[in-house]
Amino acid sequence: MKKFIKQYTVQSLAIGALALLSACSDTHFEDINTDPNRPANATTTTILLAAEKQLMDNIRNENISLRGSQLFAQYYSQNIYSDQSRYDIPRTYSETYWNNAYKTLNNLNEIIIQNTDPARKDVAAAGVAGSNQNQIAIARILKAYAFQGLTDVFGNIPYQSYGNNDPEFQALQQTPENLSPAYASQQKIYIDILSELKAAGDTLAKYKTLNTFGNYDVIYKGSNEKWAKFANSLRLRIATRVRKQLPEVSNSHFEDALQKGVFTSNADNAVFKYQLLAPNEAPLFRATVTANRKDFAVSHVLINMLKGETGPVKVEDPRLAIYATKNVAGNYVGQPYGLPVAAAGLLTATDVSLPGTAVNAANYAEVLQEYAEVAFLISEYKNWEQQSYVDGVTASLQKWGVTPAQITTYLVALPKASKDAVITQKYLALYTQGDEAWSEVRRTGGPSFLVKRGDVVWTRVVNGQSTEYKFEPLFGEGVPLRLYYPPKEQSVNLANYQNAVKAQGNDDITTSLWWNK
Repeated sequence: MKKFIKQYTVQSLAIGALALLSACSDTHFEDINTDPNRPANATTTTILLAAEKQLMDNIRNENISLRGSQLFAQYYSQNIYSDQSRYDIPRTYSETYWNNAYKTLNNLNEIIIQNTDPARKDVAAAGVAGSNQNQIAIARILKAYAFQGLTDVFGNIPYQSYGNNDPEFQALQQTPENLSPAYASQQKIYIDILSELKAAGDTLAKYKTLNTFGNYDVIYKGSNEKWAKFANSLRLRIATRVRKQLPEVSNSHFEDALQKGVFTSNADNAVFKYQLLAPNEAPLFRATVTANRKDFAVSHVLINMLKGETGPVKVEDPRLAIYATKNVAGNYVGQPYGLPVAAAGLLTATDVSLPGTAVNAANYAEVLQEYAEVAFLISEYKNWEQQSYVDGVTASLQKWGVTPAQITTYLVALPKASKDAVITQKYLALYTQGDEAWSEVRRTGGPSFLVKRGDVVWTRVVNGQSTEYKFEPLFGEGVPLRLYYPPKEQSVNLANYQNAVKAQGNDDITTSLWWNK
């Protein structure tokens, strides 16, 4: 067994992660009986199961999500220690996310290795695992998803491709081991991710009636057809992200993905559903309920929008009662966003609205991508087209269990499709998906009602005396544009780290990513 020395080399199978899912709705999780000292014997089905959970756990982990992107998108606000709400981001937050992302990528790459190794490929395709080419295609999609998450957080990163031997793509190398891989440019990474998704989607669409990985696949239960739609839908997201820099590449992929088939309803949504019983619960549940913590509340930015007090919709949003809970007085009150530490604790957890019961459920189904987002992407592509905009709003409301009567009432109050209207509704639909919401805030600069430096976020009245509190970031002028590279990179991969900083800009939160320049 290769010893794991650095996160870019082969990572042994996370057996512990599999044990956490022993209560999965299907019995396959109970079938896992792999010797943790011999991970090379793990089946590709077992590796996929581990990798899917690793992927979802990582992008929703407390530091990168709850203390990071959920705050940056202003969905939540801290009601005791408010440093992260004001963008004082510890550099150590990057370390866990970076390391676990590459562990996930190594496991996904192991699926590809087993399915391409002449000595192992027949065994890899045995049982419910499915054909070699289809297993490889699904692994490529998940790798593309993980790499996109990494590059959207940091910019230039070590990258690896299945279909492109670009010498700049040096991550995950093991023959021989590469302990100091180069950082690929974000432009190259994005172009290659689009190509990887296209190739993988085309393969799975060709064999759309077949099943790969069976019920070991938590996301789609092995449906090749749904995986193909997911690959194409992700291309819409990524093509939109690069349109400013690469309009021709963007339009080509967008049109091709639409023609080949993207999400058309909530039945297509890519979700990873967690479990009710410990220790299989969703990340937010573990970070708040299990840890008995109430220092993260729904922000006044989101609450006021849902109440119809700010933003383009002037009626109460039926998602308000789902996204948030009432305070002890029976009202929806958002925690003022980004208060100074001296004021952050003046409102207690009982004074403000905490995340809603459905959002904070142990068995919450975390979203990788959903139909509502796809509809909004199409609306934007078609110059803020009305029908796709309405379809996106409807899909989001339906996903959250809003009644048909409430949906009809809300749709009547919707303003016509426009940039502000579509961006606002997309923002509301992306609630809980902090990573994507943060990227959209950076890309679009909206919604218009987000708090900016100098805005009054709370006026406190005591004994007839009022005090105004303004939003003043501790670092930067506004929403972080990226996160710091992990500190360890400066000691274990210094030359390539320095090259990345030279090419991209200072290693701080105010440096724009390539797609956002």
